[in-house]
Amino acid sequence: MKKVGCIAGLLFAVALAAGLYLGGTLMGSTTIKQETPFVIPAGSSLSAVANKLEDEGLIVSADGFLMYARVLGSSDPIQAGEFSLKPEMSQGDILAAFQNGDVIRRFVTIPEGMPSILVHEKLMAEELLTGDIAVPLEGSVMPDTYSYERGQDRGEIIEQMQTAMDKYLAEAWAERGPDIAVETMREALTLASIVEKETGTASERGTVAGLYSNRVKTGMLLQADPTIIYPITKGKPLGRRIRQSEIAAVNGYNTYTRVGLPEGPITNPGRESIAAVLNPERHNYLFMVADGTGGHEFNATLEGHNAAVEKWYQLRRERGEM
Repeated sequence: MKKVGCIAGLLFAVALAAGLYLGGTLMGSTTIKQETPFVIPAGSSLSAVANKLEDEGLIVSADGFLMYARVLGSSDPIQAGEFSLKPEMSQGDILAAFQNGDVIRRFVTIPEGMPSILVHEKLMAEELLTGDIAVPLEGSVMPDTYSYERGQDRGEIIEQMQTAMDKYLAEAWAERGPDIAVETMREALTLASIVEKETGTASERGTVAGLYSNRVKTGMLLQADPTIIYPITKGKPLGRRIRQSEIAAVNGYNTYTRVGLPEGPITNPGRESIAAVLNPERHNYLFMVADGTGGHEFNATLEGHNAAVEKWYQLRRERGEM
């Protein structure tokens, strides 16, 4: 029995030495000198990841990393995405991070009412994205928050945004109410873009949509100030008061000189504004003016509107704005 115990102890020592050898020499080691981003593309195999680690100088040997994974690693699948590798990490730490660690999430947010020229500028300013893009068609981008990976092409992000708009618009159009003011999805986008720019108050969207729908149906001029500004700045802030010459300008967008809708959207409307246009509030309002609280006062008659305008002017005079 004593001899058997000695043999078992010897075998354990040999196995321990072999394990240390495999873990430290044959399996290689890491060579991470500073915190380094590492991206695993979707669908990557463990072999491809090991080769990428070696190519980027983060481990000594891809074969050694794979051997470590087979002998000492778990069977959990690796995740796609971006990871942060640190100098103190061992091969085991790296593998564990790839299998069960936190993937770095990066996001870009397009707020409701952001015109396409600013969407373009925002994406071009994201330094971790790649590739050049043209300014997307106005109204084609769905405002939302989108995730992206380091090195992803900007064109892919635009495609996601436009696919999201197409999907939502088709769904909303299928649920549109009866006797609405627009005849096509393109017209719905155009009117929704005006609603988006005319009010930042969520509770007013249905009312504003109903007001402009009433004007379209009765053939009245929409007289929406944002449609004056759009051909001048392509949706960027004007930064000054609108001039009389600009109010009188005749073009495809100015609804002070053009009956009906503009020739196209003047921004990228959000879901709520689209839904408001496709199911507008039913009322007889034709006029609105700011009420000094961030909202508007609505009226069905010109007389009521003129009185509301005078109240607004008086408030502005009291504030020293006029």
